[in-house]
Amino acid sequence: MKPSRVLPIAAVMAVLLPFTMPAAAQNYPAKTIRIIVHSAPAGTSDILARLIAQKITEPLGQQVVVENRAGASGIIGVELAVKSPPDGYTLLMTQTSLAINPSMFAKLPYNAIRDLAPITQLVVGPNVLVVHPSVPVKSVKEFIALAKAKPGALVIGSPGVGTSPHLSAELFKVMSGTNMIQVQFKGAGQAIISLLAGEIGVMFTTPPTAIQYIKAGRLRPLGHTGKSGRIESMPDVPAIAEAGVPGYESAQWFGMLAPAGTPRAIIERLNQEIVRAIRSPDLRDKLNAEGQLVVGSTPAEFAALIRRELDKWTRVVRAAGIELQ
Repeated sequence: MKPSRVLPIAAVMAVLLPFTMPAAAQNYPAKTIRIIVHSAPAGTSDILARLIAQKITEPLGQQVVVENRAGASGIIGVELAVKSPPDGYTLLMTQTSLAINPSMFAKLPYNAIRDLAPITQLVVGPNVLVVHPSVPVKSVKEFIALAKAKPGALVIGSPGVGTSPHLSAELFKVMSGTNMIQVQFKGAGQAIISLLAGEIGVMFTTPPTAIQYIKAGRLRPLGHTGKSGRIESMPDVPAIAEAGVPGYESAQWFGMLAPAGTPRAIIERLNQEIVRAIRSPDLRDKLNAEGQLVVGSTPAEFAALIRRELDKWTRVVRAAGIELQ
């Protein structure tokens, strides 16, 4: 008798499941939402996450908090996100490293395509090459000449293995024929502190991370990693491609995702609110002025970008001869 009773219940549940998911989405959100940032405080990911959290708290009617889970080149934070319930209450603020790490690490505890649901790409922009004022160069060409004259003497800091600044530096080394040592930190904030103290001499970082120190004269910008043109907040800083390394380009993007399996209705609601936030005039103007181009893509567009980036950085890592971690 028991089997005959179990089967109808299972059948009923199978029929009702498609209807319960939209109901849950209609009541969303009903509690605090957290955004996991897989890098340390004070970096661009952290800054963006907090700006977005402030903007979407009111329209969603629930508190949105930011939780920094730095370490292991962002792997710790991403793993925490993918293992969280797919209910819309855990989001992931990520960056280009999500597409770089699969080509840098022999084994990851997640699959960037299978285990995450893209919500939207937020911004894209170049990194900027900055040096401590004690480094006696004022241009990209002078920097390359110094690096070639003293191979291995210049120390570059980056916010972790597989991050965009790390690969920007590796690509620069390959294309400029220079030999410099890379030191990895647990986030852009720690790397900047070391650079400001003169413990390291060079760094690739995002304009929002470096701009206040550049304006204060504590860091000297030499070039940005965009294809061409100027950054509004740094009108005197040329593209590296135009200042000494023809063809050089390395952009960095940031975006928001959720665990795979998050109901489509919730993904669409989050996309609507986050895109509205990132495109708000005050936030858009602030980010554009700092060299970040506001995007606000659809989930499908962001998914396509991640796939393209996975292919691109696999080729770059192989060309640079970087050993798997």
